[in-house]
Amino acid sequence: MAIERTFSIIKPDATARNLTGAVNALIEKAGLRIVAQKRIRMTREQAETFYAVHKARPFFGELVDFMTSGPVVVQVLEGEGAIAKYRDVMGATDPSKAAEGTIRKVHAKSIGENSVHGSDAPETAAIEIAQFFSGNEIVG
Repeated sequence: MAIERTFSIIKPDATARNLTGAVNALIEKAGLRIVAQKRIRMTREQAETFYAVHKARPFFGELVDFMTSGPVVVQVLEGEGAIAKYRDVMGATDPSKAAEGTIRKVHAKSIGENSVHGSDAPETAAIEIAQFFSGNEIVG
């Protein structure tokens, strides 16, 4: 399997509860390396751009409000099959349906406040990483 990179966000519900270290521990336990990480306050423009694919959906405004409600931690993760591996580590969007030991099963409060985001494909990962990181900020 090829080494690849994926994008991760530790969302405001998790940062508000000081879970960055706990989430990072699960990421690293899964064999992924955190090759870039920073804590930011996402602007409305950044959130609207990031979630533009959902613009026509009824929850778009609520999602943007949530993602701008507090600090987030944006990350670049690297490893063999990083995209699929991180999606496994995150667990199902609905924490009640997530597998035991996954980030969302352990830490998510609800479907909306589900603690983390991860890219769903290599193309998406590249776009998402480029939105928040320049090349020299990623140190593999």
